[in-house]
Amino acid sequence: MKKKQSLTTIELQKKIIRGILTIGALTLLIIFLFGNHGLYQLYILKKERSNIQEKINLLREEKMALENEKTKLQTDYKHIEELAREKYRMSKKGERVFKVIEKENNN
Repeated sequence: MKKKQSLTTIELQKKIIRGILTIGALTLLIIFLFGNHGLYQLYILKKERSNIQEKINLLREEKMALENEKTKLQTDYKHIEELAREKYRMSKKGERVFKVIEKENNN
């Protein structure tokens, strides 16, 4: 009878240890996946980094375009003249500037 009781207590202890180890393993798995430094957080950070890198590339392109425009404004007199004519409606001596007004279609 004592052997049966000792066997059941040993089996019970084994089950308890297995349960504790299973719970511990599940806890570690959840922490690994969803913790502050887990895989999900890593995925979110990579996505955010990708978006920021994309913005950086767009800003670099814009910066280069602005630098090109700056260089043109400092050196290219034809470009300056073109801008003055288009934006400020300036003209050379003897030229006439006509303002074209488009009609609105009211149906």
